[in-house]
Amino acid sequence: MKTNIFVQKAVTVGLCATLGFGAVLMTNAPVAQAATSSVSTGQQIVNYGKKFTGTPYKFGASTSTTKYFDCSSFMKYIFKKYGVSLPRTSVKQSKEGKAVSKANLRVGDLVFFSSGSRSTGSNVTHVAVYAGNGKILHTYGSPGVTISDLNSGTWKRTYVKSRRVL
Repeated sequence: MKTNIFVQKAVTVGLCATLGFGAVLMTNAPVAQAATSSVSTGQQIVNYGKKFTGTPYKFGASTSTTKYFDCSSFMKYIFKKYGVSLPRTSVKQSKEGKAVSKANLRVGDLVFFSSGSRSTGSNVTHVAVYAGNGKILHTYGSPGVTISDLNSGTWKRTYVKSRRVL
């Protein structure tokens, strides 16, 4: 007798589940997906890069260490984790992917600058990754890995171009 009650409950639960899923499919209601699937690769790269906030800057840093970075070794390192192979220097990175306007930046786009003592106008001397909301993630000088405002100060004045590599 206990077995019959168990079977009846199991059938009832199964029927309800079937009807419920059938109703979702018939009404074209959205089906929930895992949260990670909605995060773009660009956002994953930025999130990963933020874990290195404060890591010191060192010009010419090796690409095999996380003790310190220079701007292009940092981009090479964080993009590599997500299957994007970038050249070693910011100049060479600035020739990868496709051009994208500043107005059409997406999280994960590379952003290039001509700044610092090596600056000669339009020559690329620095690279960052666009982090969304007018912010860039990059490394330079004493702050090391940091987030800066793309649309103010040095970064606004020295912006050269952007490239989409994703």
